[in-house]
Amino acid sequence: MWRIWMIFDPRRTLVALFTFLFILALLIHFILLSTDRFNWLEGPTGAAGAVSQMSALPSNDVLRS
Repeated sequence: MWRIWMIFDPRRTLVALFTFLFILALLIHFILLSTDRFNWLEGPTGAAGAVSQMSALPSNDVLRS
């Protein structure tokens, strides 16, 4: 294993690895934010349409008569 580190500079290799992982994490988070199901900032947009189609419950006066 030590021969691999003789070929590659450890600082450059680790900086490249952490840069790649950071860019990959940003890419995954932006992909999730672009979906409707996993957008934790704005929430699902389809839920507002479903609520508007629901009918109101009858009032207590109607139930008593």
